[in-house]
Amino acid sequence: MLFSNKDLKKLIIPLIMEQALAITVGMADTMMISSVGEAAVSGVSLVDMFNNLINSILAALATGGAVVTSQLIGASKREEACRSAKQLLWINALITVAISLLVIAGHRAILNLFFGKIEEDVMRNAIIYLIISALSFPFLAVYNACAALFRSMGNSQMTLKVSILMNILNVGGNAICVFGLKMGVAGVAVPSLISRAVAGFCLYVLLKNPDRLIHFGQERFHFEWKMIRKILYIGIPSGIENGIFQLGRVIVVSIIAGFGTVQIAANGVANSLDGMGCIIGQGMNLAMITVIGQCVGAGDLTQVKYYTKKLLVLTYAATAVTNSLMLLFLHPILGLYGLGTEATSLAYILVMIHNGMAMLLWPASFVLPNMLRACNDVRYTMTIAIFSMITFRIGLSLVFGVQMEMGAVGVWIAMVVDWIFRVCCFVGRYFRGTWKKYCNL
Repeated sequence: MLFSNKDLKKLIIPLIMEQALAITVGMADTMMISSVGEAAVSGVSLVDMFNNLINSILAALATGGAVVTSQLIGASKREEACRSAKQLLWINALITVAISLLVIAGHRAILNLFFGKIEEDVMRNAIIYLIISALSFPFLAVYNACAALFRSMGNSQMTLKVSILMNILNVGGNAICVFGLKMGVAGVAVPSLISRAVAGFCLYVLLKNPDRLIHFGQERFHFEWKMIRKILYIGIPSGIENGIFQLGRVIVVSIIAGFGTVQIAANGVANSLDGMGCIIGQGMNLAMITVIGQCVGAGDLTQVKYYTKKLLVLTYAATAVTNSLMLLFLHPILGLYGLGTEATSLAYILVMIHNGMAMLLWPASFVLPNMLRACNDVRYTMTIAIFSMITFRIGLSLVFGVQMEMGAVGVWIAMVVDWIFRVCCFVGRYFRGTWKKYCNL
């Protein structure tokens, strides 16, 4: 077997810890900015939805590189794997610089396009946060690409260590800038910029070491279009899928924005808590790319099926335990955010909907598709995700949330319908075995 239980533990546990760290830091950010007022919380939560759109595109490009590199490692083609790593880094960085410049130049137009008419104090906070966030995108791209390469090698311990450093800088900087320097929304954004720059630089330097299985060589860089096409074959459909998914979430939040500041704040807090229930699933998402990618590279479909089932069973068990604990202690957790009574009550309902249904639906809806992506079956996952987002998450949000006047609750019920459809499609794809014909691409 390519991965022993010990190998899987060494890969998965740091990934889960890294995801837990990122999410808890996100919660800390929200708690700190809540001290500035609900307008600040609303402005940050709205921009974070747009930031997630950009981040998901960057992560998808990194995923494309990780799949290619993992397959080359599985096929014992180390030199090609190293070349693919350098191509990934450059293409990711160049694309992101262009994105950052566009966002900075058109920041107000972007906010107006996505969120329409929002209260002026919310808009003012959103503009500050968006511009500073855009400056950090290139550093985040370098970090994502390098972290994906370490995970392709099965070395998730290194990304965890750098992530710890990044988040210490982030949280410490937030505390100083928000509470000490009274910088408001900028007090959350500036530390994120600095911490991402430091983390990206650290991982880049570490990958210059020629003793690593995958490293950046000293030879002069030139574009290898065949390798880039292979990376983009995975990365572009995944980027479109993730982009449309996050864009759909932005549209959904723009719908919620029309319900008032209370519902925006409750939705923002609920979003920060929802991720806690999917921490282990997010870690398994990343592990699935590495494990299945190497199995595909080795040409062993029996191991593809074996590890797919094993990782899914682990994800379901862990997701059930995590979400049960979250729901059990939800009242005291919400009390940490300092929201008003109405916003707190609504956030409670939203988290109950998400985390309760996640135990049944989330792993098959989001972890299983990464198995298909690692097998190069990317167009199917893209098509299903886009159709489901437009038809169910957006379409039913308008029906339930606006027309039936259910507000944010109706929007989150529409999300559950989206999950159900995805599960039916991806589970059916797996059992039909259609993915097998893409493994030799």
